Amino acid sequence: MVKLNKIYTRTGDDGTTGLVDGSRRAKFDARMQAIGEVDEANSAIGLAAVATSADAAADLQRIQNDLFDLGADLATPGEDFMPSDMVLRVVAAQVEWLETAIDALNESLPPLTSFILPGGSEAAARIHVARATVRRAERATVALDNVEPVNPQAMAYLNRLSDYLFVLARATNAGNDPLWVPGGSR
Repeated sequence: MVKLNKIYTRTGDDGTTGLVDGSRRAKFDARMQAIGEVDEANSAIGLAAVATSADAAADLQRIQNDLFDLGADLATPGEDFMPSDMVLRVVAAQVEWLETAIDALNESLPPLTSFILPGGSEAAARIHVARATVRRAERATVALDNVEPVNPQAMAYLNRLSDYLFVLARATNAGNDPLWVPGGSR
């Protein structure tokens, strides 16, 4: 259980942040960049959730919890990606839940005939901002993986999450998405 009595510790005043294993990293380190991008994506999802239906908001809150798991996963360096009582890791079941949710949302949507513009309704626009933010978090996580190992399930989760948010935005617009018209304003 997490218990925070004091919000400021002053331990980061030297430009470093502590990880789960007790090591410290510079705040500009690739691992810290990935963790920060995931945190920002989580905040963008929270902003989207307040504009969606109750069902979508519940799913988005589940995803926010998963993103906290993912942040803890990224904050635990090493090459052993098996979860335990003491180590929180993203697992295949979390990725599979997203895939099932994508398929369920996509069932009632018309096929795409063009790229869509991020917008439509306010809720869909917020979801698209969250999707783009998740894509940035994914890029930062892949960049980290080029330097040191990252749980493959964490990377898969971020990749699937951007797909989920794309389909959720379409479902929020009931398939009436603004479409890209190539060269339409020449």
